[in-house]
Amino acid sequence: MRARFAICLGLFATMAAPVFAQPAAPPAAPSAAPPAVAAQPTPLSSADLAFGRNIALIRGHLLTGDELAAKGDWGAAAMHFAFPREEVYGLIRAEVKNYKVPAFDDALRELVGAAKARNAKALVKPRQRVETALNAADAGLKAKQPNWPRFTVAVALSILKTAPDEHDDAVVKGRVVRPIGYQTARGYVLQAERMIEGVAGEFPGDNAASLAEIRAGIAELKAAQPAVTAPKETAFDDPAFQRAVARIEAAAAKLP
Repeated sequence: MRARFAICLGLFATMAAPVFAQPAAPPAAPSAAPPAVAAQPTPLSSADLAFGRNIALIRGHLLTGDELAAKGDWGAAAMHFAFPREEVYGLIRAEVKNYKVPAFDDALRELVGAAKARNAKALVKPRQRVETALNAADAGLKAKQPNWPRFTVAVALSILKTAPDEHDDAVVKGRVVRPIGYQTARGYVLQAERMIEGVAGEFPGDNAASLAEIRAGIAELKAAQPAVTAPKETAFDDPAFQRAVARIEAAAAKLP
């Protein structure tokens, strides 16, 4: 009897004990949204870049020719005025119409002739005609670019990368043996600076640090080539030139 009573008590205790439901599993965390992928800039047209680079090379030589003519160094001025027609115009002759640029090879020829004749007055009209054509080239290129500031900097970098070769060709063991190469490198640096400064205020956002670094690199190059008249010697060697250009390129890569 006692045993049966104990069994009954045990069964009663088991039945009376509160039964706790197992805690529900926590709801699955929502799957994380995939990280946002920054929009990639539209690739720049290689044809536009090539045409823009050739126009910039012409402008670099004209800058140098203008400066030399103003100093009365007519022989050197004539060489720089001749370069666009002899080395560049043939590369763009078939393209000028695509960018709505009037032909200007005759104006270039007249410009060289005026320099060889040492005739400052005769320089004016052909120089204006060439400048009008180059402005039309800029406008034709700009009409094709979704991001004109970015394109302009890319072209400026392309001529900056050409400058070290010109400088290296001009200097042998610290002596400037080929002044035209020194002047050409300098003209490319000055033209690249003009182009970058022309669009510096058009980039969206705060780009002060990148632009300051670009300007510091250009200032370094300009300090090494302070005058259009080539010095007899220079301490600025090819590795130093290359480092300054690389510094500018790295800073430009941070621009949007």
